[in-house]
Formats: sequence, structure tokens, C-alpha cells
Amino acid sequence: MADVAAPAQDALRLWLRLVSTSARIERRLAASLKRDFGSTLPRFDLLAQLDRAPAGLRMTELADRLLVTNGNVTWLVTSLVREGLVSRTRATHDGRGIVVRLTPRGRAHFAEMARAHEQWVAELFAGMPVAAREALAVHLGTLKQHVAHLEDSP
Repeated sequence: MADVAAPAQDALRLWLRLVSTSARIERRLAASLKRDFGSTLPRFDLLAQLDRAPAGLRMTELADRLLVTNGNVTWLVTSLVREGLVSRTRATHDGRGIVVRLTPRGRAHFAEMARAHEQWVAELFAGMPVAAREALAVHLGTLKQHVAHLEDSP
């Protein structure tokens, strides 16, 4: 009976390690964003989504991509508009929709933040040998595919 429970306990232990490590990394990145840019992870994530979509994104697309409510996106976008980092315009093909884009100032600001973010992440993973990082990436990719397969199953 103990042999059957061991895989479940190992999986639970691994899940808790993933969650706690992810939370620590997020806290560290959030602190660095706050310290160096007076920003937050949600703002950084929103700007990153817009950086990947030069033509802009509808508010609902942003909410979907960020896995947050439309209200959260509206609040963030309003703040970023006030700072001149993003613009809001009516969609040309559908006057009801709002499209959000990075302004030139926002693009430059995000580029600076992204460079710093990349450096912070590199520093966080610098304690792992390259081979271990590569192996972890492969294993996490395998886990991600398995979970995606389970999500697609009835």
C-alpha cells in the first residue's frame, strides 16, 4: 500500500516545490520592478502583451491573454494612458471595441524594463548549472504537454 501512495506523495511534493519556487521568483521580480521602475508585474505583463502586438489589442483580448477580468484591464490601461505609455482608440471596423497600443514612449519604457527583467531572471537562474537548466526546461515542457493533453480530454 505504501508503494501506491509514494508516487502521489512525490507528485504533491514536486507540485508544492514548483508553486513555492514560482512564488519566490515572482516576489523577487515584483520587488525589482517596484524598486527600479515604480511598476508592478501586472503592468509589466500588460505592456509585454502590447509589445508583442504592434497593431494593438482589444481590451477583451488583453484580459484573455492576461487571465484577468475586463475590469482589471480597464483599470491598468487607464493608469497607463494617464502616464502616456499606452493609447486607447476605437476599433476602425467596430466602433464599440477599444484597441490599446503602446505609444512610442511606452515602447521605449517597456524596452528598458524588458532588458532589466531579462537580467534579473538570468541572475535568478545563475545558481543552476546550464545542463540542469536545460534539463528542467525539457521536463517542464513534458509536464506542460501532459497537462494540456488532460485539459483537452473529456
